[in-house]
Amino acid sequence: MAVFDWRNHFTPILTYLNHNGHEAWARLLSSQLTRRFEESPHGDMTRWQAALAALPKVKGTTVELNRSAVTVTAPGTLTASDAASLEQGLRGLMPWRKGPFDFFGTHIDTEWRSDWKWDRVAPHLADLNGRTILDVGCGSGYHCWRMAGAGAKRVVGIDPGLLFMFQFLAVKGYLGDVPVDLLPVRMEDLPGNLELFDTTFSMGVLYHRRSPLDHLLELKGTLRRGGELVLETLVVDGPEGYSLMPEDRYGQMRNVWFLPSCPTLLRWMDRAGFMSARVVDVSDTTTDEQRRTDWMRFNSLADFLDPDDPTKTVEGYPGPKRATIIAQKP
Repeated sequence: MAVFDWRNHFTPILTYLNHNGHEAWARLLSSQLTRRFEESPHGDMTRWQAALAALPKVKGTTVELNRSAVTVTAPGTLTASDAASLEQGLRGLMPWRKGPFDFFGTHIDTEWRSDWKWDRVAPHLADLNGRTILDVGCGSGYHCWRMAGAGAKRVVGIDPGLLFMFQFLAVKGYLGDVPVDLLPVRMEDLPGNLELFDTTFSMGVLYHRRSPLDHLLELKGTLRRGGELVLETLVVDGPEGYSLMPEDRYGQMRNVWFLPSCPTLLRWMDRAGFMSARVVDVSDTTTDEQRRTDWMRFNSLADFLDPDDPTKTVEGYPGPKRATIIAQKP
C-alpha cells in the first residue's frame, strides 16, 4: 500500500488559502499536515486507506446533498464485484457515527441521526447560499455536505479524527473537485482571528472544552464582522448563572466540563462579545436519535442512561438535552 497522498487531497484548500490572503494559514496547515501524515502517522492509516481504495470506481456518479441521507447514485446497478468491493470498503471504515449516508443503495444507518439535528437547525439559519462556512468538530462531514447542498460557496470542516476524514473522502471521491474540505486539525490549531468565515458552526463541542468562554472567543475570531455563529451544546434546566460541572463522567464521557442553563449560555455569549444571541431550539436527545446500529456496534446512548430511570444518566445527572443558539459577531 502506497503512502497516503495527503498533498493531493489538500492542494485545493491550500491553493484557496494562498489565493485569498491567508498565506500564513496555508503555511501553518501544510506543516501540520506533514507532521500528521509523515512524521507520526496513525497506526490504522493503512487499513483505512485500503478500505477507501476498495470503493469501486463507478462512471456517471452523482451525489444528492439535500436528502436526509447524503446519497451517492449512478445509472443502473453495480456489478456483483463492485457491490462486494463497496461493502468491503464501507465496512472497513466502521464505526460510522454521524450521517446517514447511502452509497448506490447501501444505506449506512449511522449511530446519530444527524439529519434530525440539521432539520431542527436549518429553518433558523441565515441563507447559506454563497457563504463561506466553517464547521468545527464536523465528524465525518455529514453537515458539511448539507451546507454545500444549501448553496454554500465553500465549506471547511475541522475534526482531528482521521477515521472521520476517510469517511468524508469516501463521499468526496464520488463528487470530484468540490469546494468542501475536511481538515484533520483541532480548533486550537487554527490561527487566531482569521475573520474568514460568514458562518461558523460549533455543534457538540462546547461541553468538551475546559474553558467554554475561550472557545466562544476562538469561534468569534473565525468570523467576519456581521458573521453568524451557530452553537449547539448540552444544557441543563436552571436559572441564569447555573451550570452543571460533572464530578467525573457524564453519560460515561470523561471529557465533559460544563453544562450551562440556557440563560447562563446566553450570558456567556454576551460576555464573549456576540450580539442578538437567541435560543432557537431545545431538544432532549433520545435513543431514537442516538443508538447502536449495524454500522456502529459499540455502546451508545441506551447504555449511558440509568436503566431504571432513562431521564437520568448512569451517574444520576439529568439526561442529555441540547440547545441551539444563533448569534452575530458585531
